[in-house]
Amino acid sequence: MIHAPTAVLLSSFLALPFALGLRAADVPVRMVEVEGEGAKYWPRWRGPSGQGVVAGRSYVDRWSSSENLKWSVAVPGEGNSSPIVWGDRLFLTTAYDRGARLTMLAFRRSDGQKLWETALPVNARESVHAKNGHASATPVTDGERVYASFGGNGLAAFDLDGRLVWHRTFGPINNYHGAAGSPILYKDRIFLYQDHQPTSAQRGFVAAFDRKDGRTLWQSERAETVGWGTPVVVRVDNHDELIVSGQRRVAAYDPDSGRELWTVRGNTFEVIPTPVVGHGFVFCSSGRAGPTFAIKPGGRGDVTQSHVVWSTAKGSPFVPSGIVHGDLLYLVNDMQSILTVYEAASGAFVYQSRLGAATREGFSASPVVVGDKLFFTNDEGETFVVQAGRQFKLLHTSSLGERTLASPALVDGVWYWRTASKLVAIG
Repeated sequence: MIHAPTAVLLSSFLALPFALGLRAADVPVRMVEVEGEGAKYWPRWRGPSGQGVVAGRSYVDRWSSSENLKWSVAVPGEGNSSPIVWGDRLFLTTAYDRGARLTMLAFRRSDGQKLWETALPVNARESVHAKNGHASATPVTDGERVYASFGGNGLAAFDLDGRLVWHRTFGPINNYHGAAGSPILYKDRIFLYQDHQPTSAQRGFVAAFDRKDGRTLWQSERAETVGWGTPVVVRVDNHDELIVSGQRRVAAYDPDSGRELWTVRGNTFEVIPTPVVGHGFVFCSSGRAGPTFAIKPGGRGDVTQSHVVWSTAKGSPFVPSGIVHGDLLYLVNDMQSILTVYEAASGAFVYQSRLGAATREGFSASPVVVGDKLFFTNDEGETFVVQAGRQFKLLHTSSLGERTLASPALVDGVWYWRTASKLVAIG
């Protein structure tokens, strides 16, 4: 039930984009990105930037089953996790027999040869949505180990030769579409959140685990009961905040202690998109019809009325994350296959245009930007190449020729795609 003050607030938020007169530039805000050697590769969900922003421009923007295809190899099992890259290796997870067997795989980047496959002990069989599956969380690596979340079957670390180093289990994750959020690395720890219906063993949680041995550094209970998103860490002036966009609200936590710092109410019931960062804001989208919030981080307590600078329901995505390029925020509403663009700083509407046929839940992959081109890929493997800017300009489309729900990894001029049955290199 929505209380009266919240209902009044939301009705004003969701009618049209608006600004509260706050200035994002007052407090510097930026994404905590991967630095050092990892910045050369694609070591986590949405790449080293954590935002789908690709360094360099030497990437082809056209492909097909014959054009610019470097190699294509079969991927055993089923899964929608995206590939990650470190050095000469690609890593991804997969599942067999409806989750009866779960594994981590490594492939050689130069030719796609499978190098190893290591199974994880399975102690839980979860109910999942057809578009989720049992291997949806994208792994993350620091170049020494590869870490992956398998929902109720826990969090695991593998070395680069495929040995299982440690494995933490949490008990059943009672989330009606299964678990999906990807872990992220920060300093000496791994962050993960698992929202689900409370069980006798545990409630939903956000937690930090030691990357060396998997022990819990801190764990904060959450009341939210469903959610499939991935958190982000942002630097706000002189401190960092762990941002979780979840059911009904966005919350920020102290990365060192797990103490909740602030919250913004107004998300819808189901939340999947990863927050994006730019122009002093954290942009959070939720549900099948929004809203999308531009939140000024750095507050304390309930900051719904003081730190939401603009908000709109128009064009908000259900599954794909947004992307910021230049002055603009790009969103794909996957319920109608519509691209919507806003001025990131003000929330002013720029344009809308359809990407292909209107299809309910037709996009799952999150977009990437290379140079001045944005790439939006639908579930049928069709990529729409859009010129960045204030007017819609579709440059062309390319097709992988197979159902594609995972997002790509881009390294050294090569695209790496996971389709329904293959791992494909384009370059």
